[in-house]
Amino acid sequence: MFSNYLIGLREGLEASLVVCILIAYLVKTGRRDALRPIWTGIAVAITIAMGFGCALEFGSQEMTFQAQEALGGSLSVLAVALVTWMVFWMRRTARHLKAELHGKLDAALALGTGALVATAFLAVGREGLETALFVWASVHAASDGTPRPLVGVALGLATAILLGWLFYRGALKINLAKFFTWTGGMLVVVAAGVLAYGFHDLQEAGWIPGLTDLAFDISDTIPPDSWYGTLLKGVFNFQPDPTVVQITVWLLYLVPTLAVFFAPVGFASGKGKVKEPDDQGAQPSTPSQA
Repeated sequence: MFSNYLIGLREGLEASLVVCILIAYLVKTGRRDALRPIWTGIAVAITIAMGFGCALEFGSQEMTFQAQEALGGSLSVLAVALVTWMVFWMRRTARHLKAELHGKLDAALALGTGALVATAFLAVGREGLETALFVWASVHAASDGTPRPLVGVALGLATAILLGWLFYRGALKINLAKFFTWTGGMLVVVAAGVLAYGFHDLQEAGWIPGLTDLAFDISDTIPPDSWYGTLLKGVFNFQPDPTVVQITVWLLYLVPTLAVFFAPVGFASGKGKVKEPDDQGAQPSTPSQA
C-alpha cells in the first residue's frame, strides 16, 4: 500500500504543481478570462487518463492467460521506462519548472483559447497517462485480492491535491528539489520491483525462458501470506521465490539507476542548468483571493 501511496503522492503532486503554477500566473497577470480554457484542458486530461486506466483494467480481463501475462509484462517494462525518465527529468527541471511553464503559457495566450486548452492538456495529460500506466502496473504486480493498492493510490492523490492547494495559498513551503530527489529515489526502488515482476509475467507468457530456474526460495522463512510478507510485497514488490531472470533484471536496473540518480554531478544533477532564483521551492506567488 505504501508504494502505491508514494506513486499517487509523487505523480499527483507534479500534476498539482503544474496546475497551481498555471492558475497562479494567470491570476497574477490579470488574465482570469483564460482560467476556463485552462480548467477545460485539465478536465479533458484527467478524463482521458482515467479512461486509459479503465481500458487497461477491463480490456485485459477479456484476454487469455498468456495474453494477459504478455500485456502485463510489456506494459510494466514500458511503465518503468517512462517513470525512470520522469524522475530524472523532474530532478533536473524542478528548480526552473515555473519559468518553463510561464514561457509556454505566454505563447499560448498569444495564440488564443485553443492553445490554452492544449497547453493545460499537455502539461497535465502526460502526468495523468504516466500515473495511470504505472499505477496499473504496480497494482498488477502487487495483486493480493484486496483494494489496498487502489486505496493507497487514492490517499496519495488526495494528499497531493491538499499539498498543491496549500502551496497555492502560500501556507506551505518546502524544498521541492530535495523532495523530488528523495521521492524519486524511492520510486526507483518501487520501479525495480515492478520491472522484475514484469519480466516474471513475460516468463509466464512464454516470451522469456527460465520460469522454473529459481534464484532462491525462502517461502518457509517469509510466507507470502504473512503480515511481513505482505508488507514487503506491498512496499518493494518482494517475492520470496524469484527466478534468476528476475533477480538479474532487478539488480541491473536498480544499482546503476540509483548510482546515476544520486550522483553529485553530471546528468542526474542537471549540471550546467540555469537556476531560477525564486523557484527553489517552486512555490507560486499569488494573491490569496485567487
